[in-house]
Amino acid sequence: MKTLIIVCVVLFISACSNTDWRTASRESADIATLPSEDSRAIIEFYAADAYSWRGWFAVHPWIAIKEEKAAKYSVYEVTGWQVKRGLSAIREYETETPDRYWFGSKPELLLSIKGDKAAKLIPQIKAAIAVYPWANEYRVIPGPNSNTFVAWVALQVPELELELPFSAIGSGYAD
Repeated sequence: MKTLIIVCVVLFISACSNTDWRTASRESADIATLPSEDSRAIIEFYAADAYSWRGWFAVHPWIAIKEEKAAKYSVYEVTGWQVKRGLSAIREYETETPDRYWFGSKPELLLSIKGDKAAKLIPQIKAAIAVYPWANEYRVIPGPNSNTFVAWVALQVPELELELPFSAIGSGYAD
């Protein structure tokens, strides 16, 4: 029992002593194709361990879309801090590197679709994002959260055939 307590304390301290979120890595994981290297339409779904101790249990997913011949990806994700500031939970930005570390956690590519199929599905994904019913809400558990958002899009566009990891806590909120 004493060993278990020591292990738990060490794990807790290591999670709490993680680098400050402001200085944690947001570098590219070198998974995504640079837009300059592929003119095709691209859809990619990523997930990385959530920040700090939450990463022991949950992931943070996001969607990256690159239209055909586009110079950048459009990335869509849901974050709670946006709602706390009176903004939509949905955050959208453009980047050449949609595969950036999630505040120190390396992302995993969950799904990649390129070419004609991606070009066909991109308008459907954008339409689903536009009608996301919890755009002004965020709760870690049970949701709606970032996993709810990605699960919602996948339900609206079943052709994606997206499978979220078990640690996508809140993904069932969209059902």
